[in-house]
Amino acid sequence: MIDINKIYDAKERIKDVVVDTPFSYAPHLSEISGCEVFLKKENLQITGAFKIRGAYNKIASLSDVQRKCGVVAASAGNHAQGVALSASKFNIRAVIVMPESTPLTKINGVKHYGAQVILAGANYDEAYAYALAYGKEHSLTFVHPFEDAEVIAGQGTVALDILEKCNDVDAVIIPVGGGGLISGMASAFKSINPNIEVIGVSAKGAPALKNSYELGRAIDSTSVRTIADGIAVRDTSEITLQHILSSVDRFLSVDDEEIASAILFLLEKQKLVVEGAGAVGVAALLHHKLDHLKNKKVAVVLSGGNMDVTLLSVIIEKGLLKSGRKMNITVTLVDKPGSLMRFTEILKELNANIVHISYDRTSISLDYGDANVTVHMETKGEEHQQEIRDVLSKEGYLRN
Repeated sequence: MIDINKIYDAKERIKDVVVDTPFSYAPHLSEISGCEVFLKKENLQITGAFKIRGAYNKIASLSDVQRKCGVVAASAGNHAQGVALSASKFNIRAVIVMPESTPLTKINGVKHYGAQVILAGANYDEAYAYALAYGKEHSLTFVHPFEDAEVIAGQGTVALDILEKCNDVDAVIIPVGGGGLISGMASAFKSINPNIEVIGVSAKGAPALKNSYELGRAIDSTSVRTIADGIAVRDTSEITLQHILSSVDRFLSVDDEEIASAILFLLEKQKLVVEGAGAVGVAALLHHKLDHLKNKKVAVVLSGGNMDVTLLSVIIEKGLLKSGRKMNITVTLVDKPGSLMRFTEILKELNANIVHISYDRTSISLDYGDANVTVHMETKGEEHQQEIRDVLSKEGYLRN
């Protein structure tokens, strides 16, 4: 484990830079899960994620000569912003290599702090390889997002913050990508109170570290695919794996549907914008993957909030459809005056609010004289939608 004194040193080093983010009780999630749940809101951290902690601690630990040469990092986004801001605090050069698929909001976030951005590679691991080579060529110090003792110590300060506000917590749920956050936090928790259960949650589409944990040895994935881009790490770190094997009690994963539902839940019930990586712990509780924690005091780390708004809009739309608050149907009408009016009158009588309608009379699947009408409408749940289907079937618009 990381020496607890290094984590205390990191806390002192970063105290004037990081935000003391809220640690708040979550009543809705507590009711659903049966636990007493508290959320550590690192999505409200400066730069929108916990990564500033480790990045600043690392750069602050460099020699004057190293800082003068500058730093380079590879990141899908949050570590990038942490390194960029930290470098700006010391007025040194920072080069950030990001995967080509990185959302524009994260690219702009890095540029905002004055760093140079290079897009290279299809995923983090390919960007990482490019950054190593670039740093060597230009004499820049590489700031690793998780495979570095000073970075891990900085991330471990999240645990100290939690214990300052709740020293009787029974368990903590931590997102896992490369393993830096959970390595630092688990080291702190187990050093101070070994009875605290440390639980890691990863994305099912990025299984390398979870599989390695279960087998007790490092194995890599051939590819990753998940909406939780902040934890979409393909290869396992030997360093963080050893920390995790020594101090993490449980490790599980959640799929993209579960992550999306957690993002929507946090938006609606907690009024928080949390990215996919930051929502995995909540996803595990929402979908009852940790029922052994019932009646216990549980801390959940919301690790970041830098959500791509395009993806967020898709998640919201799909969530409304799944929860019965939106409904899309297509019916075939006789293409003559009054047919569409009669159809929409029925929907009006059923209190369905039409938000979009399209009319197609040219599809090759249609008989001449017919038209397909597709309607998107707001509804009031599954029962309301079933009522609409029943009436439309009775009127001959829908056929089994």
